[in-house]
Amino acid sequence: MTADRPERRAWWIWGAAVIAYLAAVFHRGSLGVAGTQALDRFDVGPAALSAFTVLQVGIYAGMQIPTGLLVDRFGSRRVITIAVVLLGTGQVLFAVADSYSAGLVARAVLGLGDALMWVSILRLVASHFSARRYALVATVSSALGALGGVAATFPLAMALQNLGWTATFLLVGALTLGYAAVTGTVVRDVAPGGAQPRRSGAVFQQVRDAWSVPGTRLAFWTHFSTLFASGALTLLWGFPYLVNGLGVAAPTASVLLSLLIIGQVVGGPLVGALIGRRPEWRMWIVLGYLAINALSWVVLLTWPQGRPPIAVIATTFLIFALGGPVSSVAMVLARDFNPMHQVGTATGLANSGGHSATALGVLFVGLLLDLGQGMPGGSEYRVAMLALVALLLFGASRTVVWWRRARAEVFAAQARGEGVPVLLTRHRWDLATPRRPVAA
Repeated sequence: MTADRPERRAWWIWGAAVIAYLAAVFHRGSLGVAGTQALDRFDVGPAALSAFTVLQVGIYAGMQIPTGLLVDRFGSRRVITIAVVLLGTGQVLFAVADSYSAGLVARAVLGLGDALMWVSILRLVASHFSARRYALVATVSSALGALGGVAATFPLAMALQNLGWTATFLLVGALTLGYAAVTGTVVRDVAPGGAQPRRSGAVFQQVRDAWSVPGTRLAFWTHFSTLFASGALTLLWGFPYLVNGLGVAAPTASVLLSLLIIGQVVGGPLVGALIGRRPEWRMWIVLGYLAINALSWVVLLTWPQGRPPIAVIATTFLIFALGGPVSSVAMVLARDFNPMHQVGTATGLANSGGHSATALGVLFVGLLLDLGQGMPGGSEYRVAMLALVALLLFGASRTVVWWRRARAEVFAAQARGEGVPVLLTRHRWDLATPRRPVAA
């Protein structure tokens, strides 16, 4: 019983933090079902509406490296609590915003709070759980957080219909602000006896050190390639694509859109358990997923007469949803290839990949839709979605490049008799062992 108490305490701390992350995902996706009301409230078009999401996700992506540095310096408890305050404040401001500029400011504040959350959660998991358990706890965290996305669909839509814009967003903002008291008192940075966060002043050196590790760059491009498709569709363009591009009825489109979240909830623990037990499989899982993802886009965009059966659409959306769980491989890579004092920084670098790609995808789709207005039969959406395909191919190519380089570093470490995250088998297509190891 005595031995079980530290881990039991770790689960309580983790649970309090994950609820905060669930709230962050809810606030992040809250514009999805409110998009049509936002068009009327702020009197804007599709490209201007996409600016809300591009701004929010852009801030998220840009803040990942600073967040990693803040977490390594000040600890998860403080950063998570500040994140909760910013989320609640942003949603309250959005509730009362009556102009486009005020709405942008509100979403910027909300995006800043969202940006501070996930890296803080992962740093907390790395501090309280073993390396073997990290992959499973991280993916379960992501899956539970995805429930916030579920709350941002049907329940939020009903609240908006019954309570209206201002009352709904004021309520959820106030509840979030109140939860800051919980995170401030329950969350703890390290397990009893663990090392406290380091307060080093060499900020830029720490970023350079983390980025110089091939495993960190592999984590960045893995996250870039796997996450953005589900992100762009969930945050903004999934519903319009289904209704206006594929001709799906609005109620059916809502159900199909929820598959992007359900797939993450179900797939997260499965992927986490698999890569935790078989770490040597993790990059093969990533590459296999990228190939299936590309094939799914080919099916959707080349289907005769432009409208696949509902079963085909549902299958492809479930495949896109698995990008979230598969992207967790990036976080495991960041943890395995970096010393504990720079895990937060490396995780921030990796996490910026998928969200940078999401922001680019949302922006490019919006621009192409504006350019393609007037095209017959929803074909403008078929053209616009090619932006996501282009990002997928680019990210996949960079992932392969850094996978080979990271493997070469592992082989070099094995040859020197050093400990490595995963024991690998050399193949003929592997790069030659580098003469000088990159700092790890």
